[in-house]
Amino acid sequence: MSKYNKINIAVIGATGYTGLDLILLLSKHPKVKIKYLCATKKLGKKISFFDKRIKKNLPTISSVKNVKWQNLDLIFLSLPNGRAQELVKKVLPKNKKLKFIDLSADFRIEDTNVYKKNYAKKHKAKDLIKKSIYSIPELNKFSIKAYKIIANPGCYPTSIQIPLIPLINNNLININDITIDSKSGYSGAGKSLDKKFTHKNLYTSTFAYSTKNHRHICEIDQQFSKLTNKRVSFTFNPHLLPTFRGILTTIYVYVKKGKSAKSLRNCLIKFYKKSNFVKIQKLNSSLGSGNVLNTNNCEISVCETRMKNKVIIFSAIDNLVKGASGQAVQNMNLLFKFPEQLGLK
Repeated sequence: MSKYNKINIAVIGATGYTGLDLILLLSKHPKVKIKYLCATKKLGKKISFFDKRIKKNLPTISSVKNVKWQNLDLIFLSLPNGRAQELVKKVLPKNKKLKFIDLSADFRIEDTNVYKKNYAKKHKAKDLIKKSIYSIPELNKFSIKAYKIIANPGCYPTSIQIPLIPLINNNLININDITIDSKSGYSGAGKSLDKKFTHKNLYTSTFAYSTKNHRHICEIDQQFSKLTNKRVSFTFNPHLLPTFRGILTTIYVYVKKGKSAKSLRNCLIKFYKKSNFVKIQKLNSSLGSGNVLNTNNCEISVCETRMKNKVIIFSAIDNLVKGASGQAVQNMNLLFKFPEQLGLK
């Protein structure tokens, strides 16, 4: 158990979809005291104004200008890309013991040139990247306690890396031809959805987009290289679904000679036998996102196809929980030596 009785935290960017799910989880966490909830609009409003699920009496929405940084242990940053790096650079000198969990892409990409190419922003805190660590807890082999900034992974990359990394590292699949097809609820695009997507019948249709240059591709590339020491060749296509939350990722792989769908499933069972949140289904199980909604779980199903050497892997997560806020709380638990499942059941 942590040396801390309770940790004092702030959520900056409290009123977006991810921020609200994060606050809901944190409001029930026995080791957390929420000191500040910050946004730029509707200052003074109660958080229940934005989300009726949050019953606890919490601080009203305030500006970051009112935050006393020296009184905090941890800050969650749920901000548009580019904003977190500016705030961390400004705040860290005021409290060098402060930790940050960033739910944007600002500290996910180690190469600032790659970040600029994909996010059209020059990184303004290059010197802090070395103080950050990208962390999917189930795959992170390093202690995150040594780092000031935890880069919370993207939702699509989480659903992709969890099933694929163990299979690549155990040399079970062909890494030269992987097809990844992900479908997400529209909450993944945030509350500015109408500005990002303008296709007809937005809330009642399925829409494929960003086939060649989706910004999460560079994140997946980076982590495949880092975690497997191999160059993995894949295509990735995201789709927007007319449902609020949840991701179903479908991965098409060719198995190595002498391997089978059963071999892949056994590998995943062995790799995740001590993981609280990864659930491997029976061979050839149908899978959707229904079971994982509002949970921090990742469900995986390995399925045979009519082609002996081709296998389909399904991976389902809630994009707002395991793909964002739940994984952030999981990382917080590891950072402060709390039980990994605390606040996430």
